[in-house]
Amino acid sequence: MSDHHDHTSKIFDLELDNMRTRVLQMGGMAEEQVRKAMEGLYNGDQSMLEAVIRDDDLINQIEIETETACYQVIAKREPKAVDLRMIVSVLKAISDLERVGDKARKIARLGITLTNHPASGTLNIELNHMADTALKMLRLSLDGFARLDLDLVTQAIHLDTLVNTEYQSVARQLLTYMMEDPRTITRALDILAIAKAIERIGDHASSIAEYVVFMVKGLNVRHASAEEVEARIANN
Repeated sequence: MSDHHDHTSKIFDLELDNMRTRVLQMGGMAEEQVRKAMEGLYNGDQSMLEAVIRDDDLINQIEIETETACYQVIAKREPKAVDLRMIVSVLKAISDLERVGDKARKIARLGITLTNHPASGTLNIELNHMADTALKMLRLSLDGFARLDLDLVTQAIHLDTLVNTEYQSVARQLLTYMMEDPRTITRALDILAIAKAIERIGDHASSIAEYVVFMVKGLNVRHASAEEVEARIANN
């Protein structure tokens, strides 16, 4: 009986490790998609942007496979406590990563539209800085997920405020351009949609960070500020 239990436990541990690995694999792909979308946008590289759109299906496929594996483990193992929290966090994280992939695809599609009318130098710099910050958030969240490191994920949550502030700055500039020259409205709205997609990538990275807090501490910190998250972790 004991040998059978040990064997089953080892298989369960392998299944959990496989889920974590899938999240990190999917996260790496989502990061690369965002990087390529921004590089293609900056350089007006249509073939790179088309590759981002094409490769989005790969992220979707990993999400479906991982989701199926999670539900199979829940049905077979009836996990409890921390194991169940981990599986729930995986399910939520892959949903957010799939959406990050969708946002990269959106940036690529808008980038193709803007190939002949790119953003101005200042806006390009701001968009790229926004994207760098959002990607840093995603990296911190994924590293925190891999290591169950609450310091890393709270750093990610703190950075969300910076991304939001940068988005507001871009939006104000674009509004000024549209008011000064109505001929820029269509192009400005496309650039604004790119900025919004980057801002949402930051939101998804922040959500993944929050799932790590849930996984480790059992705390639901959604919609809490970075300071509130730190206080709740410290008091738990």
